[in-house]
Amino acid sequence: MNNQTHKSMSLAKPEANDLSIKQKVAVALGVIGLFIFALAIFNTHFPNKTLFLSISIGLIALGTILFANDAYLTKPEGIKNDGVWFKSISSRGILGWVTGILLTGFYIVLYFYPQYLGQTAKGEPNTGFISLFDPLSKLLSGNPASQWFVYGTLYTVAILVFGYKFILKYRHNRYEQLRTVSVMFFQLGFAFLIPEFMSRLNASPDYNLPYYDLKSMWPLNYYLFDSWSINGLLSSGSLGLLMLVFGVISIFVISPILTYKYGKRWYCSWVCGCGALAETAGDSFRQLSSKKLSAWKLERWLIHAVLVFSVIMTTAVVYTYLGSNPNEFWITRSAFLLGVGLLLTAIFSVTMIFKRNELGKDARYGAMGYFVVIAALFIMHYTGTSDEIFLIKSSSLRSAYGLYIGSIFSGVIGTGFYPILGNRVWCRFGCPMAAILGFQQRMFSKFRITTNGGQCISCGNCSTYCEMGIDVRAYAQKGENIVRSSCVGCGICSAVCPRGVLKLENDTMKGRINSNEILLGNAVDLMDLINKK
Repeated sequence: MNNQTHKSMSLAKPEANDLSIKQKVAVALGVIGLFIFALAIFNTHFPNKTLFLSISIGLIALGTILFANDAYLTKPEGIKNDGVWFKSISSRGILGWVTGILLTGFYIVLYFYPQYLGQTAKGEPNTGFISLFDPLSKLLSGNPASQWFVYGTLYTVAILVFGYKFILKYRHNRYEQLRTVSVMFFQLGFAFLIPEFMSRLNASPDYNLPYYDLKSMWPLNYYLFDSWSINGLLSSGSLGLLMLVFGVISIFVISPILTYKYGKRWYCSWVCGCGALAETAGDSFRQLSSKKLSAWKLERWLIHAVLVFSVIMTTAVVYTYLGSNPNEFWITRSAFLLGVGLLLTAIFSVTMIFKRNELGKDARYGAMGYFVVIAALFIMHYTGTSDEIFLIKSSSLRSAYGLYIGSIFSGVIGTGFYPILGNRVWCRFGCPMAAILGFQQRMFSKFRITTNGGQCISCGNCSTYCEMGIDVRAYAQKGENIVRSSCVGCGICSAVCPRGVLKLENDTMKGRINSNEILLGNAVDLMDLINKK
C-alpha cells in the first residue's frame, strides 16, 4: 500500500509513471548494446567484429522497439505526453543534464579527436570503437570505417529506431506517420546508402566522386562549391556533371517551387536529416524550446547572421576557384561577382516593392544584410587574388565556417544540447537553409496554419510542444492564421490539440495573413468575411 502524501491539487497524477517490467527489460537490452560500444571505446578486442556490431545495434534497436510497444500500444490512440515535466530526462533534471553532457562529449571526441576512438592514419588498420564498424563500411563502400562513417551509421540508426517510436506515439495522426516514413527513407537511402555506393565507384579510374548527400543542398551542403568537390565532380564524366547540375538546380529551381507550394515543411520536416533526428530522437525534448521574447529576438539575428556569413563564404570560395581568363573559365571572377550582386539586388528589390508593408521594421534589418553582402562583393573584387580574399586565405574563411558553424554549432550544440535547449536548436538559431526557406515561406508561399479561435480552450498544448518556440496559443485564441518564418510545418501543434483548432493548409496567397480580420467580439459582417475567404 502506498502511504505517500500528495500535496498537488492537480487532477492529473503528479509524478511520472513508473516503468513496467517490459520497459525495464527493454532498457536493459539497450544498455547492454551501449555497453558493447563502451567496451569498443576502451579498445577491447572482439574476435568477430561483424557479430558484435550486429549484436550491439540489434539490442539497442530491439530495446527501443519493445519499450515503444509497451508504452504506446497498450494505450488508446491519442496524445501521449503524460508526465513529461515529471521525468528527469525530459525536464532538464539530473538525467537530462547527464545525457546532454555525454552526448556533447561524444560529439566533441568524434568530430575533433577521432584518434581516441581508434581512427588511425590512412593505410593503417583502425582500432577501438571505429574498427567495430569496419565490416559494415567495407561491405557498403569497400573502405575501412572513418569517423564520418561511424557518425552516419549511428545517426541513421537513431532516426530509424526512434522513428518507429514516433510513429507509434502519433499513430492517430496520418500526417505525422507519413512525414516520419519520409525522413526515414531519405536518411537511409539518400544520406547513408547512396553516398557509400558512390564511394565504391571511385575504385574505377573513371570516377573521383566526392561525398555527396543528394538530399542536402546549399547552404547546408556548403562544401558543394569547394575546389576539391567541383574538380571531383567534373572529372567523373557525365555522372559527376549531372550531380553538379542537380545541386545547382536544387538551389534555384526545385527548392523555390516546392517552398512556394508547400512551405519550408517539404524540406525541414519531410527530407532534411537534421530535422529527421530532431523529430525522432529529439521528440522527447521538444517542450524544452524557449518561448521567451528574448529567444525570438536572438533567433532572428543569429540565424540571418549565419546566412550572410554563408553567402559571403561561398562567394569567396567560388571566386578564388575561378580565373580572369575567359578562355579558361566559362564564367570569370568579375562576371560571377556581378551575377551574385544582380541576383541579390533582384531579390531585395522585388521584396521591397511587393512585400514592404508586411516586413514592417524588419525591412531595415533586411536592408542591412543586403548592403553588407554587396559591400563584401566590392571588397572581394578589389582585394581578391587566387589564394586570398579580404586579405586572408579563402580556405581559412571556409575552414572557420566549417569549424564553428558546420561542426560546433550544428553538430556539437545542435544535437548534444537536445536535453537542455530542445530538439531544434540548430534549425531555429543557426541553419542557413532554414533562414532561406523561412524567408520565402513568410513572403511567397501558400502554406499557413489556420485556426478556429472559437474552439480554442487555451490549454496551451500547442505552444508547449512547438519545437520552434512559437506561441501558437496566442494565434489560436485570436483566430489568426500562423504564418511564421521559423515554422517547419511539423504539425505537432495540430496533433496535440484536443479540439481540432489547428489545421495545416495550402491555399491562395490572398487572405493568408489575416491579422486585420480577427474576430474579437466586435461587430463584424460574418457573411461578408466568409465570402472574402
